[in-house]
Amino acid sequence: MDTSTIRRVGLLALAVPSLVDVFTVPLTDGEHPPYPIAVLATLLGLVCLGLVVRALREPSRSLRLLVALRVLSAVTALPAFVVDGVPSAAQAVAGVVVVLTAVGVLLVARGNSAVVAS
Repeated sequence: MDTSTIRRVGLLALAVPSLVDVFTVPLTDGEHPPYPIAVLATLLGLVCLGLVVRALREPSRSLRLLVALRVLSAVTALPAFVVDGVPSAAQAVAGVVVVLTAVGVLLVARGNSAVVAS
């Protein structure tokens, strides 16, 4: 598999949790996640989807910001695993977001040396 294909697969892996994030506000009960976190996740999802589209066109310009924002989004999902009373469905969605973000970041980094170079 060439690096361009690896990068595109990584971008797809980052697009899926971004799309999940977009629907956080409509699906929250206000407690899991709290509204401020849901709004943040939705905003991050929208920005990340835009960056995914941009990265497909011009990979060197937006990949670092996309990776940083996806990692921030995944970090906001981590409390679902340590806070009491979080429904198992919300924990499953948080797990998918974290895993796909990690896979996407690794694939994008492998497929594009501009991300790993400082």
